[in-house]
Amino acid sequence: MSLSTRKAIVITAVATVFLVANIWIVTNWLEERGVIGFAEHIKAEYLTGTAITIIVVLLILLVKPGAERAGVLRRCPVCEHVLLGRGKYCGECGSRV
Repeated sequence: MSLSTRKAIVITAVATVFLVANIWIVTNWLEERGVIGFAEHIKAEYLTGTAITIIVVLLILLVKPGAERAGVLRRCPVCEHVLLGRGKYCGECGSRV
């Protein structure tokens, strides 16, 4: 894990703690700005059960197949040849993977 990733995680954690500690103030501020009313309007008008179902199905379909996620089945970034196993070089074009 790189240093920038660790910094981002720490900053996100600190911001989350501050938001949770001041949730009442943040909620009142959002209400004053009209964000909560707008969100309720969007929820009532556009987020029907059918829309939520379609969104969930699309999110499921965006996930890569299980074999590719596990690292068993990969593709060469140069020639798109299917690579089996954990080899470092593509057998088709010879480029490093």
